[in-house]
Amino acid sequence: MDNLFADLPAHLPEEAVETLVSSPGARLERIVSLGHATPAGRWYDQDTNEWVILLRGAAAVRFEDEPEPRRLGPGDWLDIPAHRRHRVEWTVPNEPTVWLALHY
Repeated sequence: MDNLFADLPAHLPEEAVETLVSSPGARLERIVSLGHATPAGRWYDQDTNEWVILLRGAAAVRFEDEPEPRRLGPGDWLDIPAHRRHRVEWTVPNEPTVWLALHY
C-alpha cells in the first residue's frame, strides 16, 4: 500500500487491522473502523504503550479511570501507557474511520 487512504473497504464486519511496519519493540498499524466499538464490558489492557492518531472520521475513546469518553477527530492523537485500560465507545457509521497506531 502506498497511501493510507487507498483501498478503504465500503463494508466491514470487523475492524480491519493491517501491520505496515514491524521491528523488535515496535509495530505500526493502519486500523479502519466503520461504526465499530469495543464490545460492552470489554477493556483493552495491553502489554505495550500505544500512540494512536485518528486520520479520518470520528470516534470516542474512554479510559476506565475517566468518567467521560474523549471525542477524537482528524489529527487528534493519544499516547496510551501500557496497561491503561481503555475502549472505543463508537466510530462513525457512515464513513471509514482511519487510525494509525504505533505499539512500542
